[in-house]
Amino acid sequence: MKYCRCGESGILLPAVSLGLWHNFGSVDDFENGRRIIRRAFDRGITHFDLANNYGPVPGSAEENFGKILKMDFPGNLRDELLISTKAGYHMWEGPYGEWGSKKYMVSSLDQSLKRMGLEYVDIFYHHRPDPDTPVEESMMALDLIVRQGKALYAGISNYKAKDAKKAIKILKELGTPCLIHQPKYSMFERWVEDGLMDVLEENGVGCIPFSPLAQGLLTDKYLKGIPEGSRAAKEHGFLKTTDITEEKLTKIKKLNSLAQQRGQSLAQMALAWILKDKRITSVLIGASSVEQLDNNINSLDNLQFSKDELSAIETILSDK
Repeated sequence: MKYCRCGESGILLPAVSLGLWHNFGSVDDFENGRRIIRRAFDRGITHFDLANNYGPVPGSAEENFGKILKMDFPGNLRDELLISTKAGYHMWEGPYGEWGSKKYMVSSLDQSLKRMGLEYVDIFYHHRPDPDTPVEESMMALDLIVRQGKALYAGISNYKAKDAKKAIKILKELGTPCLIHQPKYSMFERWVEDGLMDVLEENGVGCIPFSPLAQGLLTDKYLKGIPEGSRAAKEHGFLKTTDITEEKLTKIKKLNSLAQQRGQSLAQMALAWILKDKRITSVLIGASSVEQLDNNINSLDNLQFSKDELSAIETILSDK
């Protein structure tokens, strides 16, 4: 495993981190999730990323992760793990169950710690900007949580460049610098290139993209239709069959051909393509099996792109 410094902090993150957004909830096979987490750790993944609402049902990913920690990571092994969670999306009924108030964020983390059986998390994120709560309040909540010892570092997620710049400035003034930003970024989702990456670099903040494989589109999974058990085939999944258009499939097939020429799977090339940017600290992957996990980690075997390869990728993505 390759480890990268997170911005200008003292923290090193594995180049590939494991997210528990899918495949670790109450509707999933617990033992399969347990095998994936054990294998990830054995291969050098020390960072595991969660959120209060991961499941389904919401909260169940944290509950299952807590059980796995208790069974397989006793004692001082906690000190070899970097665990993150988030709050921002809807979690419980009533006026205090989502968004970015101090009330919600502090309460949410207390619930998350209880579900996982932890005294603290390493990183606590505000999961999304709240249009109706002053960003100062949300950042003050992160500052309070770090000072309480319930989290070691503060992070933000899904903040556009302008909002991220403001949030980072507030946290710095409060004395709890922003460690990391978690945006959605892939070959098919590139808004971070429009200013956000520059903001992060200028302020010494790390970056860990999620959905780097576009919910599985940037793999060979959908080249011949929608397989049973895939995200697009699940009722509770975020990837819908309507997302798999003929235009997307044409691009996917061309990208897959280029990946084969590089001696990689499409997923491996898509991950390497993100990691080519030195401003990226880690890339956050999901996994539905140990085999899929291994395939994704093996993207680290070839992170180099020629100018011709990068040009070919841009041509494919731009429909030229």
